[in-house]
Amino acid sequence: MTATAPRTRTAPSSNPTVELVDSSALLGDPAALLARAADDGYLFFRGLLRRERVLDVRRQIMQVVADHGWLVPGTDPMDGIADVEAFDRVDPVEAAFCGTGVPLGAYQEIYRLQDFHALGHDRALLDLYDGLLGGNVIRQPLSIARVMVPGSKAAPTPAHQDFIHIQGSKDVWTAWFPLGDCPVELGALTVLVGSHADGLLTYHASRGAGELEAAICDSGRAWGVADFAAGDVLTFNSLTVHKGMPNQLGERVRLSVDMRYQRADEPITRGSISPHCDILIWDEVYEGWTDPGLQHYWADRGLRLVDWHEELRWQKNKIC
Repeated sequence: MTATAPRTRTAPSSNPTVELVDSSALLGDPAALLARAADDGYLFFRGLLRRERVLDVRRQIMQVVADHGWLVPGTDPMDGIADVEAFDRVDPVEAAFCGTGVPLGAYQEIYRLQDFHALGHDRALLDLYDGLLGGNVIRQPLSIARVMVPGSKAAPTPAHQDFIHIQGSKDVWTAWFPLGDCPVELGALTVLVGSHADGLLTYHASRGAGELEAAICDSGRAWGVADFAAGDVLTFNSLTVHKGMPNQLGERVRLSVDMRYQRADEPITRGSISPHCDILIWDEVYEGWTDPGLQHYWADRGLRLVDWHEELRWQKNKIC
Protein backbone atom coordinates (compact mmCIF):
# COMPACT_ATOMS: atom_id res chain seq x y z
CA MET A 1 0.00 0.00 0.00
CA THR A 2 1.43 3.35 -1.01
CA ALA A 3 0.21 6.28 1.05
CA THR A 4 -0.79 9.59 -0.44
CA ALA A 5 2.31 11.75 -0.65
CA PRO A 6 2.47 13.85 2.53
CA ARG A 7 3.15 17.54 2.40
CA THR A 8 6.74 18.66 2.69
CA ARG A 9 7.83 20.55 5.81
CA THR A 10 10.56 23.13 5.48
CA ALA A 11 13.56 22.29 7.68
CA PRO A 12 17.34 22.57 7.39
CA SER A 13 18.55 19.09 6.35
CA SER A 14 20.64 17.38 3.72
CA ASN A 15 17.58 15.16 3.17
CA PRO A 16 14.06 16.46 2.57
CA THR A 17 11.53 16.23 5.38
CA VAL A 18 7.91 15.09 5.10
CA GLU A 19 5.03 14.84 7.54
CA LEU A 20 4.51 11.45 9.15
CA VAL A 21 1.40 9.73 7.78
CA ASP A 22 -1.29 9.05 10.39
CA SER A 23 -2.33 5.39 10.17
CA SER A 24 -5.10 5.57 12.79
CA ALA A 25 -7.77 4.87 10.17
CA LEU A 26 -6.15 1.47 9.52
CA LEU A 27 -6.29 0.26 13.12
CA GLY A 28 -7.99 -3.12 13.22
CA ASP A 29 -6.69 -3.99 9.74
CA PRO A 30 -3.27 -5.62 10.30
CA ALA A 31 -2.84 -6.47 6.61
CA ALA A 32 -3.23 -2.83 5.61
CA LEU A 33 -0.90 -1.69 8.39
CA LEU A 34 1.75 -4.22 7.40
CA ALA A 35 1.50 -3.17 3.76
CA ARG A 36 2.06 0.47 4.70
CA ALA A 37 4.93 -0.45 7.02
CA ALA A 38 6.53 -2.52 4.25
CA ASP A 39 6.67 0.65 2.15
CA ASP A 40 7.56 3.22 4.80
CA GLY A 41 9.29 1.31 7.63
CA TYR A 42 7.11 3.02 10.25
CA LEU A 43 3.56 3.56 11.42
CA PHE A 44 2.29 6.67 13.18
CA PHE A 45 -0.89 6.96 15.24
CA ARG A 46 -2.56 10.05 16.61
CA GLY A 47 -4.08 9.57 20.06
CA LEU A 48 -3.39 5.84 20.35
CA LEU A 49 -2.86 6.18 24.10
CA ARG A 50 -5.08 8.05 26.53
CA ARG A 51 -3.66 11.51 26.98
CA GLU A 52 -4.45 11.54 30.71
CA ARG A 53 -2.50 8.33 31.30
CA VAL A 54 0.56 9.63 29.45
CA LEU A 55 0.46 12.94 31.31
CA ASP A 56 0.22 11.17 34.67
CA VAL A 57 3.54 9.43 33.98
CA ARG A 58 4.96 12.77 32.85
CA ARG A 59 3.95 14.27 36.19
CA GLN A 60 5.72 11.53 38.14
CA ILE A 61 8.96 11.73 36.15
CA MET A 62 9.03 15.53 36.11
CA GLN A 63 8.72 15.48 39.88
CA VAL A 64 11.94 13.44 40.04
CA VAL A 65 13.62 16.04 37.82
CA ALA A 66 12.31 18.83 40.05
CA ASP A 67 13.42 17.05 43.23
CA HIS A 68 16.98 17.01 41.88
CA GLY A 69 16.89 20.78 41.31
CA TRP A 70 16.93 20.75 37.50
CA LEU A 71 13.70 22.71 37.00
CA VAL A 72 13.31 26.44 37.58
CA PRO A 73 12.15 26.92 41.20
CA GLY A 74 8.54 28.04 41.53
CA THR A 75 7.46 26.73 38.11
CA ASP A 76 4.95 23.94 37.57
CA PRO A 77 6.92 20.70 37.04
CA MET A 78 4.44 19.73 34.31
CA ASP A 79 5.75 22.66 32.25
CA GLY A 80 9.26 21.17 32.33
CA ILE A 81 11.08 24.51 32.45
CA ALA A 82 14.71 23.54 32.92
CA ASP A 83 17.20 25.32 35.15
CA VAL A 84 19.93 25.07 32.53
CA GLU A 85 22.63 26.55 34.76
CA ALA A 86 21.85 24.04 37.52
CA PHE A 87 22.01 21.10 35.14
CA ASP A 88 25.24 22.37 33.62
CA ARG A 89 26.81 21.94 37.06
CA VAL A 90 26.19 18.19 36.87
CA ASP A 91 29.26 16.23 35.82
CA PRO A 92 28.79 15.70 32.04
CA VAL A 93 29.80 12.04 32.22
CA GLU A 94 27.21 11.42 34.95
CA ALA A 95 24.57 13.42 33.08
CA ALA A 96 25.06 11.28 29.98
CA PHE A 97 24.54 8.02 31.87
CA CYS A 98 23.60 5.28 29.40
CA GLY A 99 22.02 7.81 27.04
CA THR A 100 19.18 8.48 29.47
CA GLY A 101 19.94 12.17 29.92
CA VAL A 102 20.24 12.11 33.72
CA PRO A 103 22.64 10.65 36.31
CA LEU A 104 22.25 7.11 37.61
CA GLY A 105 20.55 8.02 40.91
CA ALA A 106 17.79 10.00 39.24
CA TYR A 107 17.28 7.33 36.61
CA GLN A 108 16.93 4.65 39.29
CA GLU A 109 14.13 6.69 40.88
CA ILE A 110 12.38 6.95 37.52
CA TYR A 111 12.87 3.25 36.82
CA ARG A 112 11.09 2.30 40.02
CA LEU A 113 7.87 4.00 38.90
CA GLN A 114 5.24 1.32 38.29
CA ASP A 115 3.17 3.52 36.00
CA PHE A 116 6.16 4.12 33.71
CA HIS A 117 6.53 0.40 33.00
CA ALA A 118 2.76 -0.17 32.92
CA LEU A 119 2.42 2.19 29.95
CA GLY A 120 4.05 -0.45 27.76
CA HIS A 121 1.27 -2.88 28.64
CA ASP A 122 -1.50 -0.54 27.54
CA ARG A 123 -4.18 -2.57 25.76
CA ALA A 124 -3.98 -0.34 22.67
CA LEU A 125 -0.30 -1.19 22.23
CA LEU A 126 -0.68 -4.91 22.90
CA ASP A 127 -3.57 -5.17 20.45
CA LEU A 128 -1.61 -3.29 17.80
CA TYR A 129 1.41 -5.58 17.98
CA ASP A 130 -0.71 -8.69 18.34
CA GLY A 131 -2.07 -7.88 14.89
CA LEU A 132 1.23 -6.86 13.36
CA LEU A 133 3.11 -9.91 14.66
CA GLY A 134 0.37 -12.49 14.33
CA GLY A 135 -0.09 -13.23 18.02
CA ASN A 136 2.13 -14.65 20.76
CA VAL A 137 3.42 -11.14 21.42
CA ILE A 138 5.61 -10.18 24.35
CA ARG A 139 6.67 -6.73 25.41
CA GLN A 140 10.40 -6.81 25.98
CA PRO A 141 10.83 -6.18 29.73
CA LEU A 142 13.56 -3.60 29.07
CA SER A 143 11.90 -0.17 29.21
CA ILE A 144 13.74 3.05 28.39
CA ALA A 145 13.02 6.60 29.50
CA ARG A 146 14.83 9.56 27.94
CA VAL A 147 14.98 12.65 30.14
CA MET A 148 16.56 15.23 27.91
CA VAL A 149 17.32 18.22 30.11
CA PRO A 150 18.72 21.01 27.93
CA GLY A 151 22.27 22.05 28.69
CA SER A 152 25.38 23.28 26.96
CA LYS A 153 26.75 19.73 26.63
CA ALA A 154 23.53 18.02 25.46
CA ALA A 155 23.61 16.09 22.18
CA PRO A 156 20.61 14.57 20.36
CA THR A 157 20.46 10.85 19.66
CA PRO A 158 22.34 10.14 16.40
CA ALA A 159 20.85 8.33 13.41
CA HIS A 160 20.82 4.58 14.05
CA GLN A 161 18.91 1.31 13.73
CA ASP A 162 17.70 -0.37 16.91
CA PHE A 163 18.95 -3.80 15.86
CA ILE A 164 22.54 -2.68 16.42
CA HIS A 165 21.80 -2.11 20.08
CA ILE A 166 19.21 -4.77 20.95
CA GLN A 167 20.00 -7.62 18.49
CA GLY A 168 18.06 -10.87 18.96
CA SER A 169 15.24 -10.99 16.41
CA LYS A 170 15.14 -8.48 13.56
CA ASP A 171 11.35 -8.62 13.70
CA VAL A 172 11.09 -6.27 16.66
CA TRP A 173 8.89 -3.18 16.76
CA THR A 174 9.82 -0.13 18.80
CA ALA A 175 7.10 2.15 20.17
CA TRP A 176 8.39 5.69 20.72
CA PHE A 177 6.20 8.33 22.25
CA PRO A 178 6.76 11.57 24.17
CA LEU A 179 5.44 12.09 27.67
CA GLY A 180 3.71 15.34 26.85
CA ASP A 181 3.23 17.46 23.77
CA CYS A 182 6.41 17.48 21.71
CA PRO A 183 6.73 19.71 18.66
CA VAL A 184 9.57 19.17 16.23
CA GLU A 185 11.40 22.10 17.81
CA LEU A 186 11.49 20.34 21.21
CA GLY A 187 13.47 17.47 19.76
CA ALA A 188 10.89 14.96 18.54
CA LEU A 189 12.02 11.70 16.98
CA THR A 190 12.30 11.46 13.19
CA VAL A 191 12.49 8.36 10.97
CA LEU A 192 14.19 7.98 7.60
CA VAL A 193 11.24 6.85 5.51
CA GLY A 194 11.83 3.51 3.77
CA SER A 195 15.32 3.03 5.22
CA HIS A 196 14.50 -0.44 6.57
CA ALA A 197 14.86 -1.69 2.99
CA ASP A 198 18.56 -0.75 2.96
CA GLY A 199 19.50 -3.54 5.38
CA LEU A 200 22.00 -3.31 8.20
CA LEU A 201 24.19 -0.22 7.83
CA THR A 202 27.76 0.71 8.74
CA TYR A 203 28.42 2.51 12.04
CA HIS A 204 30.93 4.87 13.56
CA ALA A 205 31.32 6.39 17.02
CA SER A 206 29.26 9.48 17.79
CA ARG A 207 27.97 11.64 20.62
CA GLY A 208 24.47 11.15 21.97
CA ALA A 209 22.46 8.19 23.25
CA GLY A 210 23.86 4.90 21.96
CA GLU A 211 27.12 6.59 20.89
CA LEU A 212 26.88 5.13 17.37
CA GLU A 213 25.80 6.77 14.13
CA ALA A 214 24.73 5.03 10.92
CA ALA A 215 26.36 5.88 7.60
CA ILE A 216 23.28 6.85 5.61
CA CYS A 217 25.12 7.82 2.42
CA ASP A 218 23.25 9.87 -0.21
CA SER A 219 20.05 7.86 -0.12
CA GLY A 220 17.73 10.68 -1.10
CA ARG A 221 15.22 9.37 1.42
CA ALA A 222 13.11 11.82 3.42
CA TRP A 223 13.00 12.28 7.17
CA GLY A 224 9.48 11.87 8.52
CA VAL A 225 8.60 14.43 11.19
CA ALA A 226 5.56 15.51 13.17
CA ASP A 227 4.47 17.71 16.03
CA PHE A 228 3.52 15.06 18.60
CA ALA A 229 0.72 15.41 21.13
CA ALA A 230 0.59 13.39 24.34
CA GLY A 231 -0.88 10.01 23.36
CA ASP A 232 0.57 9.90 19.84
CA VAL A 233 2.75 6.87 19.07
CA LEU A 234 5.43 6.30 16.43
CA THR A 235 6.42 2.69 15.82
CA PHE A 236 9.01 1.24 13.46
CA ASN A 237 11.00 -1.79 12.41
CA SER A 238 14.33 -2.55 14.08
CA LEU A 239 16.14 -1.76 10.80
CA THR A 240 14.44 1.63 10.28
CA VAL A 241 16.90 4.51 10.72
CA HIS A 242 15.77 7.15 13.21
CA LYS A 243 17.29 9.95 15.27
CA GLY A 244 16.46 12.66 17.77
CA MET A 245 15.92 16.20 16.55
CA PRO A 246 17.85 19.00 18.30
CA ASN A 247 16.03 20.88 21.05
CA GLN A 248 15.57 24.39 19.67
CA LEU A 249 13.36 25.62 22.49
CA GLY A 250 16.29 25.85 24.86
CA GLU A 251 14.69 25.75 28.28
CA ARG A 252 12.20 22.87 28.13
CA VAL A 253 12.82 19.26 29.17
CA ARG A 254 11.83 16.58 26.65
CA LEU A 255 10.56 13.31 28.10
CA SER A 256 10.08 10.24 25.93
CA VAL A 257 9.74 6.48 26.21
CA ASP A 258 10.95 3.49 24.19
CA MET A 259 9.07 0.19 24.49
CA ARG A 260 9.71 -2.84 22.26
CA TYR A 261 7.60 -5.78 21.14
CA GLN A 262 8.25 -9.12 19.43
CA ARG A 263 6.92 -12.64 19.19
CA ALA A 264 7.75 -14.74 22.24
CA ASP A 265 9.06 -17.55 20.03
CA GLU A 266 11.66 -15.33 18.32
CA PRO A 267 15.19 -15.00 19.78
CA ILE A 268 15.71 -12.34 22.44
CA THR A 269 18.91 -11.22 24.13
CA ARG A 270 19.36 -11.43 27.88
CA GLY A 271 19.80 -7.67 28.00
CA SER A 272 16.28 -7.21 26.66
CA ILE A 273 14.79 -8.98 29.67
CA SER A 274 16.91 -6.99 32.15
CA PRO A 275 16.48 -3.49 33.57
CA HIS A 276 17.99 -0.82 31.35
CA CYS A 277 21.79 -0.79 31.70
CA ASP A 278 21.46 -3.13 34.71
CA ILE A 279 20.82 -0.15 36.98
CA LEU A 280 18.88 -2.32 39.45
CA ILE A 281 17.69 -5.89 39.80
CA TRP A 282 14.02 -6.49 39.13
CA ASP A 283 13.12 -7.06 42.77
CA GLU A 284 14.55 -3.60 43.55
CA VAL A 285 12.52 -2.11 40.69
CA TYR A 286 9.36 -3.75 42.02
CA GLU A 287 9.60 -2.48 45.60
CA GLY A 288 6.25 -0.95 46.53
CA TRP A 289 4.45 -2.02 43.34
CA THR A 290 0.79 -2.96 43.67
CA ASP A 291 0.23 -4.92 40.43
CA PRO A 292 1.88 -8.36 40.46
CA GLY A 293 0.79 -8.92 36.86
CA LEU A 294 3.47 -6.46 35.73
CA GLN A 295 6.25 -8.36 37.50
CA HIS A 296 8.34 -11.13 35.90
CA TYR A 297 5.54 -11.56 33.35
CA TRP A 298 7.95 -13.13 30.84
CA ALA A 299 9.28 -15.86 33.14
CA ASP A 300 6.84 -18.55 31.99
CA ARG A 301 6.91 -17.73 28.26
CA GLY A 302 9.72 -20.15 27.35
CA LEU A 303 11.82 -17.43 25.76
CA ARG A 304 14.70 -18.38 23.45
CA LEU A 305 17.57 -16.40 24.99
CA VAL A 306 20.60 -15.58 22.83
CA ASP A 307 23.87 -13.74 23.40
CA TRP A 308 24.50 -10.13 22.43
CA HIS A 309 27.59 -9.62 20.23
CA GLU A 310 29.75 -6.50 20.53
CA GLU A 311 31.22 -6.94 17.06
CA LEU A 312 27.82 -6.41 15.43
CA ARG A 313 27.90 -2.78 16.54
CA TRP A 314 30.98 -2.17 14.44
CA GLN A 315 30.24 -4.26 11.39
CA LYS A 316 30.86 -2.69 7.98
CA ASN A 317 27.97 -3.84 5.89
CA LYS A 318 27.71 -0.85 3.57
CA ILE A 319 30.22 1.92 3.08
CA CYS A 320 29.47 5.15 1.25
